[in-house]
Amino acid sequence: MNIIQILAFLIVLAVFAAIIAYCVRIVPQARAYVVERLGAYHKTWHTGVHILVPFFDRISNKVTLKEIVKDFEPQPVITKDNVTMQIDTVVYFQITDPKLYTYGVERPLNAIENLTATTLRNIIGDLELDETLTSRDIINTKMRAILDEATDPWGVKVARVEVKNIIPPRDIQDSMEKQMRAERERRESILRAEGEKRAAILTAEGEKESMILRANAKKESMIAEAEGEAQAMERVFLAQSKGIEMINNAGPSKGFLTLKGYEALQQLANGQSTKIIVPSELQNIAGTLASLGEVLKDPKK
Repeated sequence: MNIIQILAFLIVLAVFAAIIAYCVRIVPQARAYVVERLGAYHKTWHTGVHILVPFFDRISNKVTLKEIVKDFEPQPVITKDNVTMQIDTVVYFQITDPKLYTYGVERPLNAIENLTATTLRNIIGDLELDETLTSRDIINTKMRAILDEATDPWGVKVARVEVKNIIPPRDIQDSMEKQMRAERERRESILRAEGEKRAAILTAEGEKESMILRANAKKESMIAEAEGEAQAMERVFLAQSKGIEMINNAGPSKGFLTLKGYEALQQLANGQSTKIIVPSELQNIAGTLASLGEVLKDPKK
């Protein structure tokens, strides 16, 4: 075999290898290939090994089956009360039918972006500024439902739509900031007033409880003092009663009782009383004692 034959063999082998490499296609995971035969749709290849017929078949489109996140540029919209603002949205969608996605619409991503912008303008046009700022969930839900229905013929499933930013005009932002600042100051004043009120109430309650405690303490002190005095008097009377009982049991003579009466009379005389009532018996004793005194002074008698 000469050199020309070897070269020819190598060329044929290279061409055959190139044809094999061109014909054998491997579709990776989460991808789909749309194949045309003689210019018309033939089939959709999914994950695995496939054979492409040379000169007859061609891959028209390679489509990802993953969920796609598309962040669109801010769009100018006008609210119901004629306020122009910028709103940008994020759309989460997935291609469910590669054939419809390939042949359903020209430039599908651009079509979804334009559809999102027009839908957003229609929804915001029915809302006022305050409703727009506080109704993100409602806007998201309406947009998702409208976009999902509109993109169904394109083989696209819209999972969710999120309003990312709402940017009102600068003068509106300044007014909103002033309003928010005033509202915060009002709440602060209310909280401060409520705090002062609560503090005053607690102070008054504390003073009231303190007065009640002092009154109860004074009351208990007086009760204890009265009980002590009563117990002391009771013991004194008990002692006197026992003394009288002991004297009665001893059987004192009349002279002893008279002497005790005289001692009591002396104690009364030493006091501050201006009038003294003396029993008749003590008067007799006093006269006797006076006579004895005179006798003792004049021994001649």
